[in-house]
Formats: sequence, C-alpha cells, structure tokens
Amino acid sequence: MNIHDFYIGKSFDAYTYFGSHIEEDGVTFRVYAPKAEKVELIGDFNGWNGSGHVMEQDGLSGIYSIKIPGMKAGDLYKYRVYHKDGTSKDRFDPYGNGSEVRPRTATRVVDLDAYQFTDQEWMEKRTKNYDSPVNIYEVHAGSWRKNQEGENGWYRYDQLAERLIPYVKEMGYTHVEFLPLAEHPSDESWGYQVSGFFCPTSRYGDAVDLKKMVDLFHKEGIGVIMDFVPVHFVKNDYCLLQFDGTALYEYPEPEIGYSEWGTCNFNYYRGDVCTFLQSAADFWLSVFHFDGIRMDAISNVIYWQGDYSKGVNAGAITFIQTMNQGLQERHPTAMLIAEDSTNYPKVTAPVEYDGLGFDYKWDMGWMNDTLNYFKLHPYDRKYNYHKLSFSMTYFYREHYILPLSHDEVVHGKATIIQKMWGHYDLKFQQVKTLYAYMFTHPGKKLNFMGNEIGMFREWDQSKECDWMLLDYPKHQLLKKYLMELNHLYITQPAFYDGDYNSEHFRWLEVNAKEERVYIYERFSGDNRYVIILNMSDNEYPSFRFGYDHPAVFQEALSGERTEYGGYFSDVKEDIWTEKRGYKWYDYSVTVHIPALGAIIYKVDWKEECRCQEDDKVFELFGLKVQEDDHSADAADESAIIAKYNRMNKDVTPKDD
Repeated sequence: MNIHDFYIGKSFDAYTYFGSHIEEDGVTFRVYAPKAEKVELIGDFNGWNGSGHVMEQDGLSGIYSIKIPGMKAGDLYKYRVYHKDGTSKDRFDPYGNGSEVRPRTATRVVDLDAYQFTDQEWMEKRTKNYDSPVNIYEVHAGSWRKNQEGENGWYRYDQLAERLIPYVKEMGYTHVEFLPLAEHPSDESWGYQVSGFFCPTSRYGDAVDLKKMVDLFHKEGIGVIMDFVPVHFVKNDYCLLQFDGTALYEYPEPEIGYSEWGTCNFNYYRGDVCTFLQSAADFWLSVFHFDGIRMDAISNVIYWQGDYSKGVNAGAITFIQTMNQGLQERHPTAMLIAEDSTNYPKVTAPVEYDGLGFDYKWDMGWMNDTLNYFKLHPYDRKYNYHKLSFSMTYFYREHYILPLSHDEVVHGKATIIQKMWGHYDLKFQQVKTLYAYMFTHPGKKLNFMGNEIGMFREWDQSKECDWMLLDYPKHQLLKKYLMELNHLYITQPAFYDGDYNSEHFRWLEVNAKEERVYIYERFSGDNRYVIILNMSDNEYPSFRFGYDHPAVFQEALSGERTEYGGYFSDVKEDIWTEKRGYKWYDYSVTVHIPALGAIIYKVDWKEECRCQEDDKVFELFGLKVQEDDHSADAADESAIIAKYNRMNKDVTPKDD
C-alpha cells in the first residue's frame, strides 16, 4: 500500500497493510487511530491485559503497529483505544478478516492463503454479460434452507453451496446474489448494518469456507454476487463509531452523521475513509473472487440523507466515481451494480463520460409500476394502461436489472403472489403473467428466494422458505412454469443479446387500452419471439394484430396451459400471418388469448404467406381455388395445407 494514496483516498489495497498479517515468526498488527492517546493490543495471548503490549505509532501518522511472536491463525484479539479525554474502548479490528460468532465481538487472526482457488478457467472466461443472460437468484444465506442441527439452523458456506448449486442449475439461474456476507451484529439487519467490512460473517463459517463456496459455484458455471454496503455502518461502540474518540469514519455533524436506519453515515470527504471503503470493495472481488458487488442504497450516496431536496452530495459522487473507476481497472470483468431509486443521470455510464461508473442499475421504477399495476382490478387497468409500458420510454438510458427482491416481500408489503389482484386461483394465474412480462422485457433479471414457489408468508430471516408448499399442485406447477421460463430466457438470444440496443425490441400493439392487451417482439438475428399479454379478465378468441413479414408463429410457452395449472386447452397449432393489412402493417395475425394470461410465440420468417384473400380466390401455396370449386382439395382447406406440408418438409426460415 502507498501511504500517501491512503491519506488522499486513492488506495485500493489498504487491507494488505492494515489488520493482522501472519508472518514466519508471529503476527503483525496495524491499526489507524490518528486522534488516539495510545493503543494497546489485547487478546488471549496476554489475558486481555494490554499494559505490556502498547502499540507504537509511526511518527505522527496515526498508524499504530506491533508484532507478537508465537501468535497464529485462530487467535483472538482486540484493540484497546485510549481517547484524549481519558476514556477507552475495546475495538474490533476495522480491517479484521475473522470474528467470533455474535454476540461475542473479538477479532480472529485469519490466514487468507489457507485455501487456493481452482477457478482459473472461469475467471479467464468471465465477462460483464451485457449480451449474455443474467438471471439472478437472490438469497439470504441463513434462511434459504435450515440445517436441523444446531441452534440457528445455519449451514456452513460450503455446505450451503452443495445444496444450493443443484437447485440453481435445475431452475435455470445464472448467478446467485447473497445478501451481505460481511460481519454484522444483528440477524434482523440481514447484514446491511455492518461491523466488519473486511470480515466474512462467522455465522456460516470462516474465510476458507467462503472461498470454497465461491469456488464450488464457479466449477458449476454459476456466478456469485455479494451485497456491499458503502453508505453506513452499525453504531455499536465496539466497531467504527468514534473509533479514536472522535468522528473518524462518520460525519461529525449529527444532522448528517446518522441515517434513517439508525446507523452512521460514512464521511466521503476524508481520503482515509474513501480508501477504507474502496479497499473493502476490492477485497471481496480480489480475495474471494466474487463476480460482482451490488452496492446498497446508492440514493443515499447521491443525495444528502437520500433526499433530493437536500441536494447532491458532491464529495460522495467523487468517491463513487473514484471507487468505480479503480475497480473497473482492477476487475474489468466483474459486475458493479447500483441499487438506486433516483433518476440521477448516467449511473451506468463510464466515469470518463461523467457517469458514476456502474455496469448495471436496479430498475426500481419498473418494479414499482409493475407491482402497482398488477394490484389493480382488471377493469381499472385500462385507466392505467401505460403504467405497464412506461418503462420502455426510458429503458435505454441505463443498463437496467429488473428486480423482485427481498425488499418487496417484507415489512407488511405482502409477497409477490399476494400482491396480485383477485382470489387464490387468480393470483396464480396473474403471477405467471407477471413473470412472463418480466422475463421477456429487456434487462437482466433478479428474483428473491421463495418467490418461485409462490410463498404467501412474508420472508423472515429466522425461518427457511416454505418448501412444504411444493406438496400442493398450484405451487408445484408455478415452480415448473418458472423453471421453463428461466430456461427459455437463458437459452434464446432474442431475450438477452442486444438487451440494451433499442433495435432489438419493438411494440406491435401498445394502444389496446380497452382490451388491456400488449404485444411486443424481441429478436436477435433470426431468433425472434412475440409476446402477448392480456391484462383483462376477458378471453379473446380471435384477437388480430399487425405484422410486417410473412411468418409462422409457434407457441413456446404459456402459463395458462393446463400443464402449468391453467385452463387454456387449445391445440398448439402453428399460426400463419395473413396477407391482410392491419393498421400500418401489410400482414396480420389472429390468435386466441386467454384471460389474464400471457403467450410467448417463437416466430419464423417465411418467404410468403400461407394464404391470402383476393376477390374470393384463395391462393394456397401456389394452388388457386375458387369458392365454387367442389374438388376434394378445394372443399377442404386443411387437405391443401396437408398437401403443402408433404411437399415442403424442410422449410428453412429466411431473413427479410
């Protein structure tokens, strides 16, 4: 670490210098406490009496260090920091890599080199996935499933991976995103009120176990993302609060020093604090090979206290830009994701173009508009018709991820399926339509654990997901449908290639307010899909819409099919465009749309239509048949179609 860079907020590797570091003849400890009167190292090795182990300050640097022969990995310690007013506090190491299990608070010496990764092939092939599928399964490590052994039911990191990986692969997810895995004192904070920014939480094991977990995911081709909290820290007095007797990490002014969550806001106007945070981000990417970090509550970084009316926090903007630019240089294939609910511009633009430097941003507007729309009675949806289409008016401004996250299924908000309008059966009917819309809409996807099985109980971090629901057909079939939808998304380029290119999406019908029907197309080269959404409770046996090319439509997936718990039992027949103009299109298609349902069609372009109507003459594949022709072929149009099919067994779709 460059000391000058540390002070001015340019360093990204402070964890290689500060904290505890194992050497051949002992362990060296370094801590930063510039306003302290003195600092002692205490631990098991000296009976927690630091009088004989006063740390030495390097000049007036504020950096205290000491080397203790004979100490080793696993040993416990704290810093006893003496303040100018004569008081003292025993502190957790801000750069510590291990901890006792809460409620105990000592730091543990860790050998970060005790496990070596075997994921070189994965790391070399890894990309930011702009034109690849990203289907994220958001997980709370302590409550996805519970181990029946032990008081809290927590699996170790590597044990969890062994159980989670098969499920993730079966369901068709490409990435797992864990709620924060940094050390935190309160289970109820889910990890968002952090005490150890360089320390894997001891609830699920140690650094070796966490490395094993990530390595196991990579071996199976699954990416791993972790939530990171660069905005605030827990105010327990053994952590960062008034660390050296003064406001070292937090703002000194109470009105901006405390957050809405009862935590302390980081002071981005101090270079040493900026170094601390950006080094923590680098730590998780470098040491643990995480494939991305999702940064929480970025709106509270952009604006003072997260309040637009209080103005932009210029120092915080500079910090985010410096951090992201540095991380992009050091980890060019890792994904940097912002959870940002504001409309602040250029969140996902590079810093050199005045952006914030993130790769992706959660589309909170899409989430809110969509869920509010699905709460409405179908009749009222026609008065809010464009609430569902509005996202496409701004979508290409940023690189968006569509999230249905843990935040939407807690604190009385109701679960995703509960939010759907109507009674029990109708909720299942509509949640499948919701997911069809989500997974065919441009943008990467994120879904929280339990959503895929239709949980009606809000998430509780102390209980595992309600897996017993899979004993009931409705929940089984919802899971089956979402699995099929996930696999359709990750295997068909139309749904991810060119995600952020407006030329790969078009509306075919976005003005059917009375019918509450939406139709759009996703495409990449010859890979084309048309998606039809019916948000009304009316069934449309013959709904016609325009198309601009001869084509055949083949049903790929519909949640209203009986095999997914629906009622739609029409025979899956190919539907051809007709040479019959509709609106500004030269061709049209007529389909049967179930009430409150969605249908996804695979579209293959052809050189000509199957039939066209012209002066009571039907031209069928080159055979002209008059209405008064009573020949066998003329009398039965299906016979002519069958004849054509026999003549054209191998029809290759051609581009326009």
